[in-house]
Amino acid sequence: MAERKASMSCKVLGEKLLRSVREMKAGQAARKTVVEPNAVAAARQGTGLSQAQFAQALGISQRTLQEWEQGRREPSGAAQSLIRIAQKHPEVVVESLTA
Repeated sequence: MAERKASMSCKVLGEKLLRSVREMKAGQAARKTVVEPNAVAAARQGTGLSQAQFAQALGISQRTLQEWEQGRREPSGAAQSLIRIAQKHPEVVVESLTA
């Protein structure tokens, strides 16, 4: 009896999983999570640079940039000014790498 009950629950679980996969493929996911990047990440993404390149352009370590993007640390006043420049004029940051 227990074996039959277990096989029935496995069958039901399999059907539920299959139905979920079909819904996802059809774009009918039950929930969608959208994460908005913070100002630092948005500024970097606006330049099209990798984290390593953006960190180099700002004269900081890649780890520091990651800390800022993940919200674990805040940029200093001078760094905040550079980030605002990167937001308004991303081409300047890109150009600084080639100069």
